[in-house]
Amino acid sequence: MRPQIVLFGDSITEQSFRPDGWGSSLADKYSRKADILVRGYSGYNTRWALFLLHHLFPLGTTISPVATTIFFGANDAALFERTSQRQHVPLGEYKENLKKIVQHMKDCSPSMLVILITPPPIDEEGRMQFARLQYGNNAMEQPERTNEVAGSYAKACVELANELGLPSINLWSKMQETEGWQKKFLSDGLHLTAEGNAVVYKEVVRVFERALLNAEEMPYDFPHHSAIDSKNPELAFHPACNILSP
Repeated sequence: MRPQIVLFGDSITEQSFRPDGWGSSLADKYSRKADILVRGYSGYNTRWALFLLHHLFPLGTTISPVATTIFFGANDAALFERTSQRQHVPLGEYKENLKKIVQHMKDCSPSMLVILITPPPIDEEGRMQFARLQYGNNAMEQPERTNEVAGSYAKACVELANELGLPSINLWSKMQETEGWQKKFLSDGLHLTAEGNAVVYKEVVRVFERALLNAEEMPYDFPHHSAIDSKNPELAFHPACNILSP
């Protein structure tokens, strides 16, 4: 059975299998090496994600994912008393919820690679423009998210990763290293463009490779066609034959 890699998060994860998405790029890279499973839930924050854990990652199973990305925070960081306040989770609770999610993953499998990904930066003007296009005169008058607040949640995510000895990807900082990141990486001030997805993909692959999950070095699930003798194909599938290496 192929190893499983699970992508767990909110809408940025849910949308990751769209064309040029970071999840679909991972599936292509790990084709026939590992199964990439998307478990993204649009609009979810870490508080609601806790209710999913025992359904998505049941304890006591014989097979657990070899790696899981945990990508929450964009909704937790929605401002209280603004249009998306129902998604808001206080910063301290956000960090504690992430810790509970990580602990559950480790209870499933102590050897599982768990990667924490911070929320991306926020283009506040981009969010306002998107709202005006969507809702016209009924659009919000103030951004429901700010880049400064998103940054505080990103900082808490990285802090927790360091405390737990886990790898993390600080998208909030990484994306802002590029001039014009607002329109280059974000389609509506929050969600990712193709270029934004490429940043996530590159960073996730970098962490995987450091953790010895290099796709190029992983075996195929079944023989490459070049290893199959057309006259005696059964030989390629004999368990004694070392034919599962790429």
